[in-house]
Amino acid sequence: MGVPSRPGDIPFGILSAHAGRVVTVSEESLSRGLVLCLERAKQVVEPAGAAGVAALLEHPRDFVPPVVVVLSGGNIDPLLLAKLLRHGLSAAGRYLAFRCRLPDHPGSLAKLLADLAGLGANVLEVGHERLAPRLHVDEVEVGLQVETRGPEHCGDVIGALRAAGFRLTGSWAPGWSRSC
Repeated sequence: MGVPSRPGDIPFGILSAHAGRVVTVSEESLSRGLVLCLERAKQVVEPAGAAGVAALLEHPRDFVPPVVVVLSGGNIDPLLLAKLLRHGLSAAGRYLAFRCRLPDHPGSLAKLLADLAGLGANVLEVGHERLAPRLHVDEVEVGLQVETRGPEHCGDVIGALRAAGFRLTGSWAPGWSRSC
């Protein structure tokens, strides 16, 4: 069954009588709104409580300053909050995931990790594959997830790694249209 396209009858009646219009927001914007509330305002709100912030993020030209958003509801499960925060950081382009083929000899992975550190990317996760049929006998493929400062930094990291001679076989960052 699909998600209703409007609030329940009572809230819809109140909104219809007092609001100029109603906008919808994506899950990505809700997640980004939660992250923004936590990082900037130090406020823990439930997803519905961050809907106003999400609307400002998703539809910034639809509002004429000054704008006030009511933040409400701190009733959120800690595990859900953690998941939504990761989702929000991803939606904001602050995570970059990519695969890189390296020569299978000592120091190759250490060099890649040192270069990432030098670029200001924080490594969150590393996967190391040696036996895939797509790989040559003398190479490994490393899958990494790194934390960045945003979409532009993601592009800078990928560009710098390529310039340093690393062979990237795939990359992904939300909101970043290029891929390897």
